[in-house]
Amino acid sequence: MTMLQWSTPDLTLTFALDDGPVRLILHPEQDTSQPLVEVSAVGSGRSPSSNRHAETVLGQRLRYVRHEDSGGTLRILQEDPDSGLRVTSVFEAGAGVRTWSEASVAGPGSLVLTFLSSLAVGLGSVDADLYSAANSWMAESRWSVQPLRAGALADITSEGHRHVARTRHAVTNLGSWSSGEQLPIGVLVDRSTPYALGWQIEHNGPWHYEIGESHRGGYLVLSGPTDQEHQWSVEVTEDKPFTSVPVSLVSGTDRDSVFAALTRQRRAVRRRRSADDRMPVIFNDYMNTLLGDPTTEKLLPLIDAAAEAGADYFCIDAGWYAEGDWWNTVGAWQPSTTRFPNGLAEVIDRIHSHGMVPGLWLEPEVIGVRSPIADELPDDAFLTRRGIRIAESGRYLLDLRNPVARKHLDDTVDRLVEEFGVGFFKFDNNTMTGPGTDKGGTSLGQGLLEHNRALLDWLDELQARHPELLIENCASGAMRMDYAMLSRLHLQSTSDQEDPLLYAPITAAAPAALLPEQAGHWAYPITGTTREQFTFALVNGIPGRLYLSGHLNRMTAPELDLVRSALTAHREILKTLDTLTPSWPLGLPGWTDDWIALALNSPQTTYLTLWHRTPGPATITLPIPRATLSPHFPTDTTDWTYTWTDAGLTVTTDTPEPSARVLRLTTGK
Repeated sequence: MTMLQWSTPDLTLTFALDDGPVRLILHPEQDTSQPLVEVSAVGSGRSPSSNRHAETVLGQRLRYVRHEDSGGTLRILQEDPDSGLRVTSVFEAGAGVRTWSEASVAGPGSLVLTFLSSLAVGLGSVDADLYSAANSWMAESRWSVQPLRAGALADITSEGHRHVARTRHAVTNLGSWSSGEQLPIGVLVDRSTPYALGWQIEHNGPWHYEIGESHRGGYLVLSGPTDQEHQWSVEVTEDKPFTSVPVSLVSGTDRDSVFAALTRQRRAVRRRRSADDRMPVIFNDYMNTLLGDPTTEKLLPLIDAAAEAGADYFCIDAGWYAEGDWWNTVGAWQPSTTRFPNGLAEVIDRIHSHGMVPGLWLEPEVIGVRSPIADELPDDAFLTRRGIRIAESGRYLLDLRNPVARKHLDDTVDRLVEEFGVGFFKFDNNTMTGPGTDKGGTSLGQGLLEHNRALLDWLDELQARHPELLIENCASGAMRMDYAMLSRLHLQSTSDQEDPLLYAPITAAAPAALLPEQAGHWAYPITGTTREQFTFALVNGIPGRLYLSGHLNRMTAPELDLVRSALTAHREILKTLDTLTPSWPLGLPGWTDDWIALALNSPQTTYLTLWHRTPGPATITLPIPRATLSPHFPTDTTDWTYTWTDAGLTVTTDTPEPSARVLRLTTGK
């Protein structure tokens, strides 16, 4: 068997290049017969028949042609002589690997593809635990673990009967919210050997992954949209190739080592600019504060208080453009004259006068059905289905493939940057597209894919024009939390959750899905609450990017001292945040867990955040190595105690209400 070996800093890939389809081998115990590419077309499906995207006829017929290794990139070309299908698998070295497939047809023919994997890899065993996460508005990043053998992949093999189940464990996300129901991430931990795989699908639209089993062994397939799940198909010819969505793959020995590898891989794929090094503390007026009702009268004292507390940026959230009910009238993005009788510039100038950078909330991809802009723009500027504009929740959706739509957005952003010196946008997205658009004769799924990619191009062009501009990615909280968007944007809103007790598991779980230096956690202390409630709300923001809110102008002196102390503790973590890797001493947080723990680690220092979400007293032991411990925030309390034992760190809280703390652990090496 001819073998090709290729390595990244964290991962070694071995490819079998014999007389069958190319296969990728990641581990000595892995099955070696799963083709590297699974692909279906109209007239050429799967054998045996099933709903699985495996055992595809075309995938089995592909044969190795050649490969090119440029050091950081490996390209492997395969061809099916019968159909003329040519597929190039591209691998980019990061910490792990980033990979996708490029398909075309040699000669005069064509194929209508209905499925193309970004990656297919064999598994040594499906006797493994799968970590995956449900996601929804205000309940983001809800991780769970399940043994594959307990669900779709039942072991039905018995003596004399060598059958395997033709079902699969499939995780699929629909529409334009890439994380609207599930996160595009998975971790598979073998139950019998110290081996684990992790992956993420880097697409801002529909995606699919599945794990299954054939007579040849287990398999994992990662892809973007499909015909079966997403009404996607595309015709390919020699002159019209198709490229699948990129995915990243890493490996490790257990759950936390894989999430650490995913963290390194995300840093490798992120297109970090010099402006991203700024890492500002941003105050936003929305959460538990103005809630979409900004006015000059309300904002001016809040701006003064935010500057006094130490914020670097001040973002005016939703409502600044609204004269009244605005949900279905948005699109012009002109400042309200009733909210700002002396003009928005008066408010922006106050932000500038404190040395802060002004920011604005914007929902660029929608036009309200009652907006005058809806009549000014042609139908072709919008996503349509059978020639009719798609309307959801009182909004039309711009088609960013269209130059008129893009010019409208370019003019809007350029105007706000030039007129007001805006240096930060919170880009929100609260309306889904459905399965897509058939404009131009494409399948619905292909139309949506083209629009998704046009949005990414628009963001790239926008940042090229405004290299100092920082952008937050938001979609009803974290409904579009993927590394197509986050490889480009500065910050990710991790939730719209308004209850600090419910925000705790979201904060703790977020580093499993995105970089801690991009995880924008709301810290919205409420004046008049108890010290523990006030502290709990601040702790939620510290182990990531603290996104400050709250009526700072109404707070007492002790409350403001706590806010400033939290910002001091946060800024200390910010110094090294982009080098830290996460781990979870108590396991990934459950939505109803009493105790939650997140560790952000460097070789010498760990920042350990602990939440206890029920009244004390209570005690728990964390299985972590002995280290020098000091309170990080708050630093002036004695009602939590810490004792090192052979089992780890024993923590006791005596507070009669929920409470949270951030600790600093150092090894002294």
